[in-house]
Amino acid sequence: MKNDLESRTRVRAPIISRRKFTRAAAAGIAGMFPAGLGSLTAQGTAMKARQVLLPTATKDVTPFKIEVPQEALDDLKRRLASTRWPERETVGDWSQGVPLQKAQALIAYWRDMYDWHRFEARLNVFPQYRTQIDGLGIHFIHVRSPHRNALPIILTHGWPGSVVEFMEIIGPLSDPSHYGGRAEDAFHVVMPSLPGFAFSEKPVETGWDVNRIARAWATLMQRLGYDCWVAQGGDWGAGVTHALAHQRPQGLIAAHVNWQFVFPEKLPENPTPAERRAIDRASWFASDQSGYFREHATRPQTIGYPLADSAAGQALWIYEKFQAWTDNHGNPEDALAVDVMLDNISLYWFTDTAASSARIYWENTRAGFGGLSRGRIELPMAASVFPHEIFCPPKAWAEALWPNLFYWNELDKGGHFAAFEQPKLFTEELRKAFRSRRA
Repeated sequence: MKNDLESRTRVRAPIISRRKFTRAAAAGIAGMFPAGLGSLTAQGTAMKARQVLLPTATKDVTPFKIEVPQEALDDLKRRLASTRWPERETVGDWSQGVPLQKAQALIAYWRDMYDWHRFEARLNVFPQYRTQIDGLGIHFIHVRSPHRNALPIILTHGWPGSVVEFMEIIGPLSDPSHYGGRAEDAFHVVMPSLPGFAFSEKPVETGWDVNRIARAWATLMQRLGYDCWVAQGGDWGAGVTHALAHQRPQGLIAAHVNWQFVFPEKLPENPTPAERRAIDRASWFASDQSGYFREHATRPQTIGYPLADSAAGQALWIYEKFQAWTDNHGNPEDALAVDVMLDNISLYWFTDTAASSARIYWENTRAGFGGLSRGRIELPMAASVFPHEIFCPPKAWAEALWPNLFYWNELDKGGHFAAFEQPKLFTEELRKAFRSRRA
């Protein structure tokens, strides 16, 4: 005997004219008020309680602490517990995306084992601030070195990263003598969150491309009182740092990147082995790894809906990149601990920045910054090349576009998230790179 649901699915639905449907819909909406108004208001209040509300930013540099409400933590657990899963992949590797077994294990750990309060307390140890620049509230960490002659540095993350990537290097950079280094290698460390990321505000207008962000960073360094400073970045942070190098704002004396956009306008007809590797890896990225890029660059709002609604979706959208772009043996956990990956993922989730962070691709693609070269740069430039970067251009390409290249080093381990994966190596690279730039 068929169950009631199956029986009802066999009943033919009546055909309604468009006019009748419109009238019925209008009547239904009208019927919601005022009787449903209280319910809707209560739902809206509950949603606000689950969100991280940012204080209004002004041009003052205002101290900031992170405090995610318990309602948001409870909401996350409920969403994770009710995740609806697809069937397993039809391959035995990651070529179709995150394998079902790996996905379920990550989400179970996030739901049952992960401790956000641990990370929140750790992040709040560092001095954090917000200030309004060009109409937008910008969040940043600012750690002044105890060493008098420290060199100010601004470090910029990318997607799907955040200031979480740099947490292990803050202490060694700002206070090297406490970590076995030399006092003369000290930095004053400034680490902003990109517009639309973490606790920086989400732009409500277009135009926040890498050039505008670079101008904002120059304003930030000036506002903090630094008249001689250097810049560093990877991923979109490298894009911002290249833009800073082009603009050469007052006080910027040199820059370092761990992703080098120095592809020649015309590729060589007979490439060397190093050139061939760079070309092949760039082709691999374009053909096999850039699906997320195309979605972000063309429809960031659309991808924002499922990622804002599904905690599991947000996590796995990022987790896949930790597998694809780190120096690992097949699994992202080979390169990064589960907890630190979830620190970063949770930051995206609790700040609801899936759509706003994706728009950096849309903005820059339309501004013409989607290529693999940023052209000729006169500012003194430095580079550290980590072998499992998405692509690694040869030094000759950098020399052709950066006439003032003063440091270049190719390392034997590390990937796209260099500071995250190899904080000790990354710290040492910045120390060595900028030694010659200090007064």
